[in-house]
Amino acid sequence: MTKKTNKLKILIAGGAIRDLLLSRRPKDLDYLVASGTAEDFMKEFPDALPVGKSYEIFYLNGLEFSFPRKRGKNIEETISLDLLARDFTVNSFALDEDGELYAHPKAMDDMKNRVLRPSFPDCFREDPLRIFRAAVFSARFPEFSPHAELINEMKRCAENGWLNDIAADRVGVELRKGLSAPKPGNFLRLLIEGGCLEPWLTEFSGGTDIPAGPPKYHDKSVLGHTAEIMDKVAGNPLTCWMAMCHDIGKILTPDSILPSHYGHDKAGATPARTLGSRLMLPVKFIKSGETAALLHMKAGSYSELRPGTKVDLLMKLHTSDLLENMTSLCRADRGEDVLQNAPADLAEILKVSLPMQERNQGKKSGEKLRSMRAAKLKSLRPASD
Repeated sequence: MTKKTNKLKILIAGGAIRDLLLSRRPKDLDYLVASGTAEDFMKEFPDALPVGKSYEIFYLNGLEFSFPRKRGKNIEETISLDLLARDFTVNSFALDEDGELYAHPKAMDDMKNRVLRPSFPDCFREDPLRIFRAAVFSARFPEFSPHAELINEMKRCAENGWLNDIAADRVGVELRKGLSAPKPGNFLRLLIEGGCLEPWLTEFSGGTDIPAGPPKYHDKSVLGHTAEIMDKVAGNPLTCWMAMCHDIGKILTPDSILPSHYGHDKAGATPARTLGSRLMLPVKFIKSGETAALLHMKAGSYSELRPGTKVDLLMKLHTSDLLENMTSLCRADRGEDVLQNAPADLAEILKVSLPMQERNQGKKSGEKLRSMRAAKLKSLRPASD
């Protein structure tokens, strides 16, 4: 919708134009009301809902209509001022009803060169949440590289503590967008490069200086490996979050035992839970992150486990509905389908039930059922156990 009435001039603005220029279907359509007042807009669209606080924004039929934060001497200058005040240059476009394209002075070059740059120097000071939106952009559009200005402004934002006052749930929302993107590891990579892990992802601080493991098995840092596994499981946000958390315990490994990370699985459970809770993620995410940290090593060695341990692992993953997610995570982490027999094993042990006379005996019944299920697994593959 672009519209011009006697008082109103409404243009499509923002990322929708960027997507069109990239030959992509626009994900969201936002509009700029470049002339006219809020009263004029309400008269024209009486069903519009005002939602803006710092400046005027309306929602109508699921679409966002915003008024310019600054007005110029004429419509063209007003549009120009609005584009100069947006978050990133490649989001600073507007298209009117006649097909005329308006752009930030650096927008077309940055689109051509595929770089992400803030629209103005105090972009992050004005709204620090834009740091995380930049990380989401990097995950959604991996063909774009961060401009030096972006990295410098991210560092300035972090050094001045501007990130501290962001609402936790808003950071969590942006993180989940990043986890849903084609290259989710870039969300973490950009925050690392810009020095913006603190205070929201503090559990990862220092992870770029810690080897992921002995050179025989790992050639990256803990965070380099984490971002790599996130990319490998792209397409499932929950699995991607599990990938983000699975090695978080390695950040706590004592220097004296590096590059080994004995016990990092148990060490990672608490920081994974703390991180998910801080970001106010859904309970399913919080529990899955903790489970990934605690059980990924055991799951990765599935074929070597004793029958009883297999039963415990399978039932934990089954009751939390995470077997498929853990299978994907371990495949990415180990480079092979180490849990290929797990679904069939689970199906078999779920068929096992206690005789009526041995039920309802509390702990004793639980131990007996576990023993029967372990015996079932042993009978399936006795040579491997």
